[in-house]
Amino acid sequence: MIDDYLRFKTPGQFIQAMIDQNDWTQRVVAVMLEVEESLLNRIIKGKKSVSAELAIRLSEVFGVPAKHFLELQSSFDLAQAELMVVPDPARFTRTQLFGKLPVSEMIKRGWLDATDVRDVPKVEAALVKFFRAKSPEEILLPHAAKKTNVNAEATPVQMAWLFRVKEIAEEMLVPPYSESAVRAAVPKLKELLISGAAIRKVPRILTECGIRFVIVEALPSSKIDGVCFWIDDTPVIGMSLRYDRIDNFWFVLRHEIEHAIQLHGRESAMLDFDLEGERAGTGTTVPEEERIANEAAAEFCVPQKSLQNFIARKSPFFYERDIIGFAATMRVHPGLVAGQLRRKLDEAGVKGAYSRFTNHLVKIRSIIAPSATVDGWGDVVPVG
Repeated sequence: MIDDYLRFKTPGQFIQAMIDQNDWTQRVVAVMLEVEESLLNRIIKGKKSVSAELAIRLSEVFGVPAKHFLELQSSFDLAQAELMVVPDPARFTRTQLFGKLPVSEMIKRGWLDATDVRDVPKVEAALVKFFRAKSPEEILLPHAAKKTNVNAEATPVQMAWLFRVKEIAEEMLVPPYSESAVRAAVPKLKELLISGAAIRKVPRILTECGIRFVIVEALPSSKIDGVCFWIDDTPVIGMSLRYDRIDNFWFVLRHEIEHAIQLHGRESAMLDFDLEGERAGTGTTVPEEERIANEAAAEFCVPQKSLQNFIARKSPFFYERDIIGFAATMRVHPGLVAGQLRRKLDEAGVKGAYSRFTNHLVKIRSIIAPSATVDGWGDVVPVG
């Protein structure tokens, strides 16, 4: 009987069976347990639960492991709860939303019209509005992805960032887009590479071409670098500046500009993340559209043939004077040489490549922020 205890539905039934097996009475057992007979009777009838302490006493009296009584009690309690609790389909949706989206962070940044994450109805209504859905059930992928025409790789956190970029971009006024103007602007942007301070001119140049340029701080764990998509006939370039460095800024920007020039993102938003690693490469594992954008970005930052010659001449030792001298020859900031050099060394399998030449990688967010549309780092762009 001890090994077959699971055939009983309640611990009370098991206790009564053990009493009968020993030809005892409830009164006698109550004396052995040092409890009131009425309490034992209620437990046997399933009106009172077996506590851990009582399970130990029962174990001592009947020679049965205490966990047997507690397992039966737990199973009985769960069965009772399943009868009493009404299933709530909305709980699954709520779990998905609050579990996969950084709701608290979105509230903090002013993206949602809510003040307390615990105010579930208001938060859900704000999320529905933010994602332009009809109900909370329609918010998360794949529904949101289809509505925004973004590839299935995007995570809910990345989708939230993308929707914020779109929300801000739709409020911006720019001249009609001109592909020829963008192509003509690339050499102008190239002239800015010599100085970190010149980055402040970027937003104006892009605006004059008809590009909506938005900087939105990345959400935690999103790994977002940038995006290119279209609103009607106007391209939108969004950047996160998650790496506040001159080399990363120019690589990501030129990457997104190439997407716009090639008309990428018209059917599906080109959501770019992890451009510090393999996704910045040009190998066969990189999607064709990304390979084209990567090649254009790398060539823009530092002419790749010249860079390869520099590496061949100086490897394995890259001294400061060499980097500075090569950068001057290329008419770019040393930070761009450092950034491209780190990429090449990483691709070649050099350990710790991304920890080298850091003194050249100047910060640029404070330079570009005053002239750009920036959402994050304490600033909230008003929309609606």
